Amino acid sequence: MTIVAPGNAPAGAPAPGGEVRRHELAEFLRNRRERIAPEQVGLVRGPRRRTPGLRREEVAHLSSVGVTWYTWLEQARDIQVSAQVLDAVARALLLDASERAHLFALAGGRDPAPPTECPSVTPAVRTMIDQLGPIPVSVQNSRYDILAHNASYGMLLRDLAGVRPEDRNCMWLAFTDPEFRAAVVDLPSTHRLMAAKFRAAMAGHLTEPAWTTLLARLEAASAEFRAVWARHEVIGQSSKSKYIRNAHVGLLHVEHTTLWLGPGTGARLVSYVPLDATTRERLERLEELATARGAVPAGV
Repeated sequence: MTIVAPGNAPAGAPAPGGEVRRHELAEFLRNRRERIAPEQVGLVRGPRRRTPGLRREEVAHLSSVGVTWYTWLEQARDIQVSAQVLDAVARALLLDASERAHLFALAGGRDPAPPTECPSVTPAVRTMIDQLGPIPVSVQNSRYDILAHNASYGMLLRDLAGVRPEDRNCMWLAFTDPEFRAAVVDLPSTHRLMAAKFRAAMAGHLTEPAWTTLLARLEAASAEFRAVWARHEVIGQSSKSKYIRNAHVGLLHVEHTTLWLGPGTGARLVSYVPLDATTRERLERLEELATARGAVPAGV
């Protein structure tokens, strides 16, 4: 996190936005904060609460930043803000894609996780992954972001329709999401394997905001992640048979297979091929359930 007090900017630092933009940012943050009910972010509304929406200190706590710093931000003080902090504030305030883009534009920062389309997910790729059903298939990048998926994958490990697009990341879900974690039969082994693959992939992206922001979120949210990350294990991508405890159709025995759609650090097609007849039948049933519930193929 980068925080510079007013009047104490280091020599040579980039100038923050103009006064008009700072005041616009402050008003935008106040407006969004006052529109969020405490219950929306898991807080209890006390009987004496008079503040509309959230308090400043609650947003600061949810964002893991200092109350004084967040107060300065809403007061349009002349401070510098890192992309990591802006990302945390955007999540705390439940900003949608347009609001998030507006926040970064006003703050003069670059969004580490912009909601842009992946060039590897062409219409032909989307058609292909849809037609591979009932085999669950997704397109992911080396950071584990889920870029697109078919109907059966959308209900394989958890119902992805209930996950915000910016949180559709397998690392994040495996370490923080109860539904996703419940579907993984051997969670400790999976955690070590995913962290080792993530570390190996991150070697070529050590200074990129999207990678460092995800790493910071994981370290802040999960003691399990901090423990496996401290092991400094690395491993490349590989196929592996595994069991998945699906909440709708039961135990599945599948082969986890990865096919690269481009260079080794780009997008990859991840599939879960059934290893027995029972699993095949259950995946067919899962696809029927997903189609009936409207879990159509989606992209992030």
